[in-house]
Amino acid sequence: MGIIGFLVFGLVVGALARLIKPGKQNLSIVMTLVLGVIGSLIGGVVAKFFGTGDYFELNILGAIVAIIAAVLLIGVAEGLSGGRRRSVH
Repeated sequence: MGIIGFLVFGLVVGALARLIKPGKQNLSIVMTLVLGVIGSLIGGVVAKFFGTGDYFELNILGAIVAIIAAVLLIGVAEGLSGGRRRSVH
């Protein structure tokens, strides 16, 4: 899979993660892409570790782990951005 395919898959992973994660996420499309790509990289590393594929190879284990990782990353991003949005009264 080329770099364009990897970016498109990262966007799909990010979008699926946002659909799976409950609640409203205040993330831009760029942040969704970034978190999806990072999740895809994590999925590739896990797939490579278990010998089911390569870093940039699309396979079922890598895709599942990528989506789970992206959901977790969205949760972390929400937690980090939530701390900055506190209003002082």
